[in-house]
Amino acid sequence: MQPQSDFTAPLAFSVLDLAAVAQGNTPADTFRNSLSLAQHVEQLGYTRYWLSEHHNMAGVASSAPPVLMGYIAGGTSTLRVGSGGIMLPNHAPLVVAEQLGTLATLYPGRIDLGLGRAPGTDQRTAQAIRGGRFGAEQDFGRDIKQLQTYFSAANSGAAVRAIPGEGLDVPIYVLGSSTDSAYLAAELGLPYAFASHFAPGQLQSAINIYRRNFQPSAQLAAPYVIACVNVIAADTDDEAHYLATTLQQLMLGVITGERKLMQPPVASMRAFWTPELAQYVGQMLAASFVGSKATLREELGEFVAQTQINELMAVAHIYDHQARLHSYQLLAETLREMNQQPIGELAGVGNG
Repeated sequence: MQPQSDFTAPLAFSVLDLAAVAQGNTPADTFRNSLSLAQHVEQLGYTRYWLSEHHNMAGVASSAPPVLMGYIAGGTSTLRVGSGGIMLPNHAPLVVAEQLGTLATLYPGRIDLGLGRAPGTDQRTAQAIRGGRFGAEQDFGRDIKQLQTYFSAANSGAAVRAIPGEGLDVPIYVLGSSTDSAYLAAELGLPYAFASHFAPGQLQSAINIYRRNFQPSAQLAAPYVIACVNVIAADTDDEAHYLATTLQQLMLGVITGERKLMQPPVASMRAFWTPELAQYVGQMLAASFVGSKATLREELGEFVAQTQINELMAVAHIYDHQARLHSYQLLAETLREMNQQPIGELAGVGNG
């Protein structure tokens, strides 16, 4: 069953994993760390663990989300595991239905399908992935509807069927980083996950559009919003800001095109960027929460009160694996404490 929107319900919290490869590590190390993190957050009460799709990036090993999803689901028992997301223009809907149907058959009631429309890479690599389909007209909404058809029991009499997949409950989520996807998610009556961890500028506008235009569907009765944000927590604010320089270096590489493996933290970023580049990085990381539990409680409280999201999905680009595990533990403790108080009180405003 799909989640239902309820602003009075406790805030759900989840994980997005890009399978970032740290300097000195291999993709194999990265995958082992991902499983370790998934097992850790499962014990901490996180709702779901999503894996992204990226290609042709030395520092990102999540090029095959369904494969990683099977690995993570096989090593956990209750955690929902999903794609955050599968970039649908890269794949034929039938193949996606078969792959996710296989996963949902192996791990019933635990598989999510998050779908995006971006290529997840550069244009040359996208061409290599799509082959003869590269120049074809893309219709994201049409492909989502085709996927829904393949998953439906009513498709059993069709000439083309998804086996396994047909008749299975595989929740579909629309991912986006602009307002375009908000209209589509609303039209289809599907949950909406916004990538504010790198594109925060249109978050509030997209949420407003989605809620205003939402059409109830067989899958979802009311709007459901997930906001993905960067969270780096530590025992002190100073330590958290030190750890966050890894994230700042990563985003700097995105802007300059000088992508590297995930770098260790540094005492100061002054030697790495100009004031202009620092400003660009700051804009990309506007939806980032860095600090101790006390700082997170205050800043996340304001964010949740403003956006009225149903679920917070956190990504943590932290170089040291143990520090990453600790960050997710501190976040879980913070959010559990927040869930014990009304949102208005968390934000320091009245409820009237």
